Amino acid sequence: MEQQFKILVVDDEKLTLKNLKYILTKEGYEVKAVDNGMSALNLLKNEEFDLVITDLKMDMVSGLDILEKCKEWYPDTEVIMITAYGSIDSAIQAMKLGAYHYITKPFRLDELKILVKEALEKVRIKKENKRLKEEFERLKGTVVHIITQNPEMKKILELAEKVAPTDCPVLILGETGTGKELLARYIHQHSRRKDKVFLAINCGAFTEELLANELFGHEKGAYTGAVSTKKGLLEVASGGTLFLDEITEMSPTMQVKFLRVLQEKEFIRLGGTEPIKVDVRIIAATNRDIKKEIEKGRFREDLYYRLNVISFNLPPLCQRKEDIPLLCYYFLNKYAKEMNKEVKEISEEAMELLLSYDYPGNVRELENIIARAVALTNSSKIELSHLPEDLKKFKIFTFRKKNFPLPTLEEQEKEYIKMVLKEVGGNKTLAAQILGIDRATLWRKLKKYSLENE
Repeated sequence: MEQQFKILVVDDEKLTLKNLKYILTKEGYEVKAVDNGMSALNLLKNEEFDLVITDLKMDMVSGLDILEKCKEWYPDTEVIMITAYGSIDSAIQAMKLGAYHYITKPFRLDELKILVKEALEKVRIKKENKRLKEEFERLKGTVVHIITQNPEMKKILELAEKVAPTDCPVLILGETGTGKELLARYIHQHSRRKDKVFLAINCGAFTEELLANELFGHEKGAYTGAVSTKKGLLEVASGGTLFLDEITEMSPTMQVKFLRVLQEKEFIRLGGTEPIKVDVRIIAATNRDIKKEIEKGRFREDLYYRLNVISFNLPPLCQRKEDIPLLCYYFLNKYAKEMNKEVKEISEEAMELLLSYDYPGNVRELENIIARAVALTNSSKIELSHLPEDLKKFKIFTFRKKNFPLPTLEEQEKEYIKMVLKEVGGNKTLAAQILGIDRATLWRKLKKYSLENE
């Protein structure tokens, strides 16, 4: 979704003020307009704007006063001065004090629109650089912990540590919520690139054009609105790691372009002509069956082989039940600290229910359940009443075989009979009634599935 910029317009000429607000709102900006400097300062005390357009000469509080306070309170906000011909010297002085530019009355609308776009592009770049720096500082030195005692997951982590020092591409497969990005960060932090940036992008969240712009960047004038050169994520992540989530959502055209990046270690910005060399480690991930995507012609086989130098297949949470208590307490401590609550325990009944659920949303779903429970409890313990109603009403079972996503009908029937028997305390007459069969049929099924002693 495109960012909507906020603009404050200040002018004591009512007609100018009205026209500016109308024009800028029509351009898609969020605009507030006031007709005196004091009202502007009162607004700025409580609200940040991306751009302030202010008349220079006003009674009581001048445009210079607004500029001074703006730069004191919001250093990233840009200020454009509106001045009459006789006040050019003052406008130049304003620029020395940090104004972005000035425009003289009467001004042309196209001139104003260009000036506003350029100022806001500068704001966007500053904010983006600040965000990337904060993200880098947040992750720099942060140790990624993957909570597990599951043998298969331990093998995955051992292999990840061996692969990390190399620069070969990595492909991570697994259902949504299994921790694919977390594993990517784990690999990055065990690599020689650990002190460089780690950036992540979801390929499914962008159209083809926007994804190309995000990855490759663009040159000034590449398209309408490209008022300055923008570096893409490949360039920003150079020296570090770029994680491409949902790689199978890339369009065929983008797949061709990205294949060149992997092969030649270079790319061309949108609107550019010169190739840019790049040193970045690529880790890709998908929740789809990538081989089926290739068979259906939706994913390039040559790109798959380029990415699939080393691959990991993360198991769903239902196949690592022994990790559920560990994860529950990890998330409990995390959210108790964030919410400033003294929650330290999970009751036996609540834990039993948490262990019985199969988590179609995997670790991410479990995290949300625990966060909700911590928010709801007013004591030191999470009880059954703090868990979602859906969890208490239904125990959702998705009995999956290890290497195949769906169970057979017999496997489903066996597990369902076991569940019903457990619920009724082994009472076979009651179990048969719930199952809608007679006792003799139930007995035959118990014998078939070796459940006689259930």
